[in-house]
Amino acid sequence: MKLSFLLTSLFLSHSALTAESLPNVVLIFADDLGYGDLGCYGATKVQTPNIDKLAAGGRKFTDAHSASAVCTPSRFGLLTGEYPFRANNGEGIWGPAPITSPLLIDPDTLTLADVFKASGYETAAFGKWHLGFKTGSNDWQEPLRPGPQDLGFDYYFGMPVVNSAPPYVYVENDRIVGGDPADPLVHLKKGSKVKATPITPIPPEAAQRSANQFSGALKAHELFNDYEVGTKLTEKATEWIEGRKEKPFFVYFSTTNVHHPFTPAKRFQGTSECGPYGDFIQELDWIVGEVMESLETSGAADNTLVLFTSDNGGMFNAGGRAAAAKGHKINGELLGSKFGVWEGGHRVPFIAWWPGKIEAGSSSDQLLCSIDFLATAAALTGQQLDNAKDSINMLPALLEKPADALRTEMFMTPRKPSHLSYRKGKWMFIPARNDGGFTGSKPHQHAWGGPAVTTLVDTPNSDIANGKIKPGAPPAQLYDLEADVNQTKNLYLTHPELVKEMAATLQKTIPTPLKKKGKN
Repeated sequence: MKLSFLLTSLFLSHSALTAESLPNVVLIFADDLGYGDLGCYGATKVQTPNIDKLAAGGRKFTDAHSASAVCTPSRFGLLTGEYPFRANNGEGIWGPAPITSPLLIDPDTLTLADVFKASGYETAAFGKWHLGFKTGSNDWQEPLRPGPQDLGFDYYFGMPVVNSAPPYVYVENDRIVGGDPADPLVHLKKGSKVKATPITPIPPEAAQRSANQFSGALKAHELFNDYEVGTKLTEKATEWIEGRKEKPFFVYFSTTNVHHPFTPAKRFQGTSECGPYGDFIQELDWIVGEVMESLETSGAADNTLVLFTSDNGGMFNAGGRAAAAKGHKINGELLGSKFGVWEGGHRVPFIAWWPGKIEAGSSSDQLLCSIDFLATAAALTGQQLDNAKDSINMLPALLEKPADALRTEMFMTPRKPSHLSYRKGKWMFIPARNDGGFTGSKPHQHAWGGPAVTTLVDTPNSDIANGKIKPGAPPAQLYDLEADVNQTKNLYLTHPELVKEMAATLQKTIPTPLKKKGKN
């Protein structure tokens, strides 16, 4: 049984909409796209005309955040409206889901797709899933249930895990595309003598990709080409959009751009000023343009709310570091990167577009988190949630300009439970040193993070010298994000009472199972 919720007419008083004119909703969820990766957010080494046009025709948010600085927990938060540290019976979801992960969202949980379906919407998900399939350990044998179709989506097509991890096949609904019972997909055990099925060759500059761990399913693997993924997902999404005629629709398009490996289609290669990383951003911009064109073609554009954001901040992998060397600032001037709790790990681009409803060319500094999409969708469709622990209705921030903050506090889930942090108004409290994310700092290492990143980009911090935490740095961190959004000065020692208060709130919020395990 899904969590209960009641239908009301609360939203109708705000928008003068009727049930017959409910808007379509398209949510484009980019992967690893940093705060500084778009022209409309200050990028100069890449060209993003379609996304910039979206911002020019709608509202750009400057204080929007992903539910986590990590891909899988971020997706959990987006779809459930719940902080990912509450998941798994209070033990939380902290890292990327492994290949054999079961479905990480209980099918009885109310999801974003469920909210739309309750108002008669057709729903579809495209692209990266990375929330697991089946129960127990996923053996990858069909049908792949429970899965997206058990979380409110009528249709799913996409990459089952992530473009850097196998299986390198497409999944449609609960089946492997090109699957053959006579040649099944087999997950090879470690040390197996059986050879994995060949996959698309990619050069070193495309960045890290895990070797295939599956044998069989030759036809399914042949249908998957890394350089065609963006095009294929876009074709499937736009085809579905253009096929909707009777009911309002909700599309969750979770792109694989700009997650490593950077494998844009040939027509985008070499088109940016910052290497494959930038080329992959420019392919993402094309994807957004194609989606917008499909809305125009189908006649749906005038009554469609388009939301564009990212699952977490940018990552300084090999491609990201090469882009930085060419002058591209992945996360703008923000401190930190993906996986970490500094702002660069989770402050992300967020654009809302809805002709005639959202003021064109406007901006907002309202604090917003992707867990808020659930309550916002409920308000949009005239529903009142009975139980929305964490999600806050941000619809007034999309349609109007509220004088007061709608969200006044927020908890942030990084990779390490020890760095679960608390935002209250302009203040950000981090209960430990460093950012709790990646720790790479050597040329050969795939994932750079933490203080080492300050040697790649000019993001100074009072606790850091020469890419390392100073020996005498305070034991925790406090930042005034209103005066110092780039977190250059740790104020932990100058505001002891505030630190004590925020630390107490954080400790009170940590789920008991997490405390018992000593993870925080």
